[in-house]
Amino acid sequence: MKTPLQALVPSLAALALCLGAPHASAQTPPAPGCSPADEMSVTQLYGLWQLKLWPVEGGHEAQPASSGAVLFERHPEHPGSVRGNLKRSAPGNDRQALVSGDVSNGDEFNLDESADGVTMDAVWEGNVTPGLCGQELRGIRRPAEGRVSNDAVMNFVLKKAPGWR
Repeated sequence: MKTPLQALVPSLAALALCLGAPHASAQTPPAPGCSPADEMSVTQLYGLWQLKLWPVEGGHEAQPASSGAVLFERHPEHPGSVRGNLKRSAPGNDRQALVSGDVSNGDEFNLDESADGVTMDAVWEGNVTPGLCGQELRGIRRPAEGRVSNDAVMNFVLKKAPGWR
């Protein structure tokens, strides 16, 4: 049986894909009173994020290998962490996964990804982009240690969807 969040994620992911990511030239300067990137709190992760992934070797953000959305909420079992659902395109099919993670040292982002909710499939390591008020995260997604995977090591960018501040 799907949880209400699992039932909602496909609709939110479709909405995020329709909205598209804003172009760099369309980004507004940081708002007055914006906290520095190294002071980001886990609560700033809550909400819907647009996702792009592209290969570290020979890839480019302008031509993502995969795109989608992540909806983060408060982790019910671990205060100070987030849990959520990821839905993204992949060659030949769409992929869904459960994710959980946190912000450490104020600007480092860490996330574990699992397709079945038990076995870790990938790890995400990144940083808050300075000057964007915690609205963008960038880093590397790699297959979890010991996992046999067709997935390459990928760069990622997560941008907070409009309306989720």
